[in-house]
Amino acid sequence: MIVQTAKGERMSDENSNEVMADNAKNAPKAEANKYTFSSGLPRWLAQNDLSIAATSYQSGKLYFVGANPKGGVMVHERFFRKAMGLSSPKPGTLVMASLFQAIRFENVVKKGERANEVFDACFVPRQLWVTGELDLHDIGLLDDGNPVFVATRWNCLAQGSQRYSFKQHWRPPFISGLVQEDRCHLNGMAMGEGDMAGTPQYVTACSKSDTVDGWRDRRSNGGVVIEVATGKVVAEGLSMPHSPRLANGKLYVLNSGTGQLGWIDLEKPPAEAFQPIVFCPGFARGLAIRGNKAVIGLSKPRYERFDGLALSDELEARDSEAWCGIQVIDMTSGTVEHWFRIDGPVSELYDVCFLEETSCPMALSFANNDIASFIVPEPLGEVGAASA
Repeated sequence: MIVQTAKGERMSDENSNEVMADNAKNAPKAEANKYTFSSGLPRWLAQNDLSIAATSYQSGKLYFVGANPKGGVMVHERFFRKAMGLSSPKPGTLVMASLFQAIRFENVVKKGERANEVFDACFVPRQLWVTGELDLHDIGLLDDGNPVFVATRWNCLAQGSQRYSFKQHWRPPFISGLVQEDRCHLNGMAMGEGDMAGTPQYVTACSKSDTVDGWRDRRSNGGVVIEVATGKVVAEGLSMPHSPRLANGKLYVLNSGTGQLGWIDLEKPPAEAFQPIVFCPGFARGLAIRGNKAVIGLSKPRYERFDGLALSDELEARDSEAWCGIQVIDMTSGTVEHWFRIDGPVSELYDVCFLEETSCPMALSFANNDIASFIVPEPLGEVGAASA
């Protein structure tokens, strides 16, 4: 299978740990990003038939980091305004939150085929939910295929609606009403495991504030993790927590204001529940877990410093600077096994996720005409196809 698409990707060869070549058509005229990576990253991705997706609301891009079949790393980029939350509930499916849409992508490349003679997956937008600007953050899929997402501006979990912008799915008990005011900065959502994979289980918020913008005064220690089913606060005293994730029977979370990946001990009182695993050199936001490996997104400070956050002091104590990129961490040893770094205009990421069963994926977007001419009919005989 050969799919003709715009070359929205950057490659490195097997002897290089830099990805510098920019696409002339899509590249901004300003300074281009410089990508560097650990030497073992492409081999690890290829051996595990795995790739990493990441988003940056700052650049408005969805990034795929994979293994170039000729050696080195392949970075594929597509434009989506304010690209935010990501989730891959099963191999071949990806959902993403953007400025005013929730988007479901499906991979249309079959095993053993290649798109453009290079890519072993091509993720195409197949369903859209137009929500309006809700300040969408984390996203997942319910059992019925409807998206569920964090509507931060409305302080709630929401789901797609056939008629309206959204339907409230749940909101924290301390939020007194459904109002368009970012009061607690609800941001993260952990979907369940196994039979509960289609159900939101836990959320993170920067505070329990019930007044507009009240969370900003609680950034250093007002953060909480809340159980959705009961509304119970299971962890508190955190600093801007993000990206709760259930894996291996544990609840993990990023304590972003301190730069720590940790897990929540549900047997302990909320003030003592967070158990740190490792420090990361940046504002940690975006987390995916596979076995004992965690992939974490890192961002530089939006302004010159992380004012009021312990992260700033910790970086200074370690004689380090914050950086933007992705780290793959062995959670058993607490060491960084692989990394991908971004230097240049892009300094902030929002989310990351693993893409299973593809080591070199691509995607289509609405920014060019490729999606209009890309047509793949469902084969006769497959579920949903009409018989001849």
